[in-house]
Amino acid sequence: MTATTGADGVARCPWAVQGEYARYHDEEWGVPLHGDVALFEKLSLEGFQSGLSWIVVLRKRPAFRAAFAGFEPEQVAAFGEPDVERLLADAGIVRNRQKIEAVIANARAVAALRDRDGDGALDRLVWSHAPEARHERDRPTGMGDVPASTAESTALAKALKATGLRFVGPVTVYALMQSAGLVDDHVVGCWRAP
Repeated sequence: MTATTGADGVARCPWAVQGEYARYHDEEWGVPLHGDVALFEKLSLEGFQSGLSWIVVLRKRPAFRAAFAGFEPEQVAAFGEPDVERLLADAGIVRNRQKIEAVIANARAVAALRDRDGDGALDRLVWSHAPEARHERDRPTGMGDVPASTAESTALAKALKATGLRFVGPVTVYALMQSAGLVDDHVVGCWRAP
């Protein structure tokens, strides 16, 4: 399915024609995102989305930010079992023990990475796996042309796992790459497609 025109008359990727999806698509999805905290948040939210609709996570994002100390890795890294129990009781977020524990473990891994390689270490690691910019002729004509994972997302997932991160498989990492602007999967005809 190619770009779809919403009720507002704007042609967008077919998944993003209305409401919160349209705002997310227009303002964030595919926009280059930098910074350890911003990328840690996005990676954490992509992990929570696994098995759910993105709209569920998107609507809960303010509660996630409050519950996880703004996704500041060093603060989340200090969370212990009482925090896990607090998060499991928080109806504002997705209450999944494995995912909550993975975010805390990932915060510890990111904090260790930053201790070792300095501020911006996660940003540098993630962006070092950005593929070359796509040529216009290679733009997806529809969502069926958009892969679930790529060689680059597989390599980045492996690199993230090597630093100790969890819940970072190639599909989750490709979703991160799309949302953080490492790849441009806006379909032909979408107003965001150059």
